[in-house]
Amino acid sequence: MTLGAVEFDARVAALRDSPRHDGADAVADLGAAIVADAGPVQLRGRAIGHVFAGATRGMDYAEFGGDARYALGPVELTAAALYAPPQRAIGGSNLYLSAQAVAGIPATPFTLVGGLGRSSGAVDDAARADRLRPGGTYTDWRLGVEHTTGPLMLALDYVGTDLNDDRVVRPIGDRQHGGDRILGRVRFAF
Repeated sequence: MTLGAVEFDARVAALRDSPRHDGADAVADLGAAIVADAGPVQLRGRAIGHVFAGATRGMDYAEFGGDARYALGPVELTAAALYAPPQRAIGGSNLYLSAQAVAGIPATPFTLVGGLGRSSGAVDDAARADRLRPGGTYTDWRLGVEHTTGPLMLALDYVGTDLNDDRVVRPIGDRQHGGDRILGRVRFAF
């Protein structure tokens, strides 16, 4: 939802009792952003709260950051940074740097998406830090295609990380759903 230069968004996902989130049933990601244009570049400053329902301990945390987007025809390039300051729930801090390219295929409802990200940060509690960075700093990637009709978007992505099985992982670092995957997404915008 957009009100002038302010955007609000919410996303809810089922977690299926993953050890990573201390048995939480679901997470709600609640965000707000301020958007401004600087010539051909759109700038966004944002805050996101991650609220976990059903966790046995406090697992909620917040992060702040921004991005810069540049569009040329059907192609959009984005560079972003999200920082979670030191918090008990994540065992320290987390910095996520990312770049993404989105290219609409002219005269079709299809869009190609590609992205690369790097997560790092300080560690105060190694077991809790594994929540966001199992085994330490890592890189992730995504390649996908989206199909949009009206407010409905359907997508298929190939996602992966450079995490491998020889890194030390504590129980909270749950690798059960890690590794390279094919991921389906659905979004309804209003």
